[in-house]
Amino acid sequence: MSGREQLGSTSGRPDILSSDARSLYLAAIRDKGQLNREKVGPSENEALAELLNIGLLVPDSDDPDVLIAVDPKQLGTALSNTWQRQALDLLAHAVALPADLHELAEAFHTPEQVGGKIEYVRGKVLINQRLAQTAAAGMEEALALQPGGPRPPETLAGTIDRDLETLRRGATMRTIYHPSTRYHQPTRDYVATLAKAGGQFRTLDEPYTRLIVIDRKVAVIPVADDLSLAAFIRDQAVIDYLVEEVFERNWNRALAFEGDRTVPQEVVSGLRQTIIDLMLAGTNHRVIARRLGISERTLARHIAEMREDYNVDSLFQLGYVLARASHEDLGER
Repeated sequence: MSGREQLGSTSGRPDILSSDARSLYLAAIRDKGQLNREKVGPSENEALAELLNIGLLVPDSDDPDVLIAVDPKQLGTALSNTWQRQALDLLAHAVALPADLHELAEAFHTPEQVGGKIEYVRGKVLINQRLAQTAAAGMEEALALQPGGPRPPETLAGTIDRDLETLRRGATMRTIYHPSTRYHQPTRDYVATLAKAGGQFRTLDEPYTRLIVIDRKVAVIPVADDLSLAAFIRDQAVIDYLVEEVFERNWNRALAFEGDRTVPQEVVSGLRQTIIDLMLAGTNHRVIARRLGISERTLARHIAEMREDYNVDSLFQLGYVLARASHEDLGER
């Protein structure tokens, strides 16, 4: 098909025509508005194909070897109108597509089709795709337990627009993070933005397992430690248990988090106690920072403030004081 009939291909270029095609067209203009195919060299074949495809050159009705230049202004107007109509048609199809396929999607995702009431999905890419498919079908509520410290900035950036749109549709979202996320600027920005749109976030300084529940119809839990295998659960009794006995209990113990820079004293105390425990166990600073999901700079600041609190000058003295205090606590017990 010619460019008159469908959207022309730009091969990723910002311009409709390459510079070679423009030069060849100008050469035809200079030669009385026509171009003889026999005079076109092998290096110009691609440029000639562009001009024929878009319709700037057309064969002479009396001699097909002679190509006639078409008025770019008239062609531009005609193509613009055609392409705009096609773009509107594509947009209408894109808007209608989810609704048109909804019934088929429901049939595809019934427990009988996707592996029963518990489906195991392997591979992080497939897991994320299945999550996105499940959430895309008019999700009204999302519950999430997200342990393990701050989420990667690229992950947050890739989901924030979708999450905002979900909240603006009237859905509810509640998420529990590890307290170390309060020290992570990308996570704070993400939380602050979604909190203004109605999202709810809390942090919990206790061990808990990753969990995602969508519309209380599907629950997703990890099966492998590296998160490469997940179970998608559709058994209503199990989902009710996970919501009430796991998520809600953790939610009630967690502290509200709206993305502000001020960290509650309970969070600071709990984080520093964990730092003390890891230091007494001989864990090096890099490993401590990685386990807590904080930067080594943030860890160094906490240690410096603890040195001030215990009135010691060196890290060695701090370790001695902490070990002694820990030993005294054990003796009192």
